[in-house]
Amino acid sequence: MTRSDDAGRLRSLGRLRRAPVRRRVRDAVAGELLGTVRSLGVVLGFTAFMLAVGIGYYAPTAGEVPVPLWPLYADSAVAVALGGLVLVDVLSTVRRGERVTDAPVSRGRAYLQTLAFVWLVQFGLWPLVSLNLAFGSYVAAPDAWIYYWGVLGTHLCFVGLALLFPAFGRTTRGALALAVAVVVGNVGLDYGLGYHPPLLYEPGPLLAGATLAIGLGSVWLAGRSFRRLGNEGR
Repeated sequence: MTRSDDAGRLRSLGRLRRAPVRRRVRDAVAGELLGTVRSLGVVLGFTAFMLAVGIGYYAPTAGEVPVPLWPLYADSAVAVALGGLVLVDVLSTVRRGERVTDAPVSRGRAYLQTLAFVWLVQFGLWPLVSLNLAFGSYVAAPDAWIYYWGVLGTHLCFVGLALLFPAFGRTTRGALALAVAVVVGNVGLDYGLGYHPPLLYEPGPLLAGATLAIGLGSVWLAGRSFRRLGNEGR
């Protein structure tokens, strides 16, 4: 490999710092993964699999939580369900042979896409903190390849899925404000009332603070990533 090749690669990476270039890359990836009925069907199938795993994880302890609180308690499963709804919504656009980036926009869709993005990013990153606060317990547990490596791997897929949504989605100030309220409410439920996800240890202020920071960071990222509804030039 020559120095000119290295310089060319560095210039290419440097271009990714420019927002228009990042948007083109994101739109191209979204077109590849979601742009045909077959590829979108594969992503939907994997999403359904992750949803089934999430439901199986929360189901044994759901009876200990009041039913109205289930959407906040089963946070990872709900995140995947919201992401699945976003994908189903764009299916009709893809079936018509149109580009996924040309999917219709509306205020209701903006709220759904924003909440799905925030929930997927937050709980895609959350295991990186929650599991590693008790790293020894998880890697020493039976079936650690599932309960540690499997969880980390599948949850990082949440983030990858969410990052496709700004290619066709929108957000609003109201949607972002609602996302902040949901993030704060979830932290209060999990660590204030004690309805946190099943863990091998009793979480404390460190995990609560980290969860809040990840959630608010996810809202900030949504505000930076999505175009605003009615501001198509952005």
